[in-house]
Amino acid sequence: MMRDVDAMLADVRAQLAPLRGARVLVAMSGGVDSSLAAALLLDAGAEPVGVFMHLWDYAPDESGCCTLSDARDARRVAEKLGIPFYVVDMRKPFAAKVVEDFASEYARGRTPNPCARCNRFVKFGALARLADELGIHWIATGHYARKTELASPLLRRARDAKKDQTYFLATTPKEALARAVFPLGGFVKDETRALAAAWGLPTAHKRESQDVCFVPDGDRMRLLARIRPDGLAPGPIVEQTTGRVLGRHKGLAHYTIGQRRGLGLAGGPWRVVALDAAKNAVVVARAERLVMRAVRVGEIVWFAEVKDGEVVQAKLRYRMPLAPMRVQREGDTLRLVPLAPVEPSAPGQVAALYRGEQLVAGGIVEEVKTESVCAGYELAGG
Repeated sequence: MMRDVDAMLADVRAQLAPLRGARVLVAMSGGVDSSLAAALLLDAGAEPVGVFMHLWDYAPDESGCCTLSDARDARRVAEKLGIPFYVVDMRKPFAAKVVEDFASEYARGRTPNPCARCNRFVKFGALARLADELGIHWIATGHYARKTELASPLLRRARDAKKDQTYFLATTPKEALARAVFPLGGFVKDETRALAAAWGLPTAHKRESQDVCFVPDGDRMRLLARIRPDGLAPGPIVEQTTGRVLGRHKGLAHYTIGQRRGLGLAGGPWRVVALDAAKNAVVVARAERLVMRAVRVGEIVWFAEVKDGEVVQAKLRYRMPLAPMRVQREGDTLRLVPLAPVEPSAPGQVAALYRGEQLVAGGIVEEVKTESVCAGYELAGG
């Protein structure tokens, strides 16, 4: 339910009160969310410094997040608010840590999450180092996330469940999140637009970009063909139990675990159960459904203690509903066992673990164990 303007502002002013008089570096992308984040900081008595990050060179006819027109929109908002504004060149760290990883992961038969990498290495990595050079401690973004306390690294899910972005922040180091400011965590999207319109911000009704920012047309294959063409090399499609070759695939980057369409195989239904990069093979099994039996997670960032055997709520894809999973600690990795049937994730995706609303850990999916479910078969909960 959308609140009136006074109610909207009361909570966020209290949240941001400790920042009165403090300089805050605001990552302004030219969208409504980061625009309002800057406005709310100014309203709370902070001294926001707007920064637009030049991440990628677009063709003249391309549109997407962080284009030249977005830079102009961010500057217009800064001028409206009367705050300093700068454009900074972040193309090198973005290419090295986000784009190259994106292409390499697909070439390895994995499915990466570039937004999480951007948060970890660019927004709260390279941008944090810039803030240090400027003598600025705090960094604000337009993410929909809440903090338990302003100076704490602990995150809670946003009030707007549909916009919650704690999943994309789950692999960001605690030290970086301790200096992060998320003014929009207590807002629903309609409130963000209404308040931005009430303040006359030029981006109030701007359409959101839904694509990966450096793949604005959604055609990742064209990018991969230029950067990592080895991920597009054709190879065999093999049956899981017998190893029999059933057909040819177009390159590992075209496929993901659980996929059933576009395989071009007779005698199905067939689903992808694994991508074998060493053999450049797509592994399939005959199944009506494919569910996860266990997931191994590495590169873990801990935000709170999680006991061996504890049941947490886990999200292994952004659009996946939270699902109860039992945690089994195995050295530096975790094994997650779903307590009920869950559609499979894929290696390379982020795993975010929650206890109630609080984010307790995040990591990268390294391995997925699946089970094929045929028609008429009842799967028992794990």
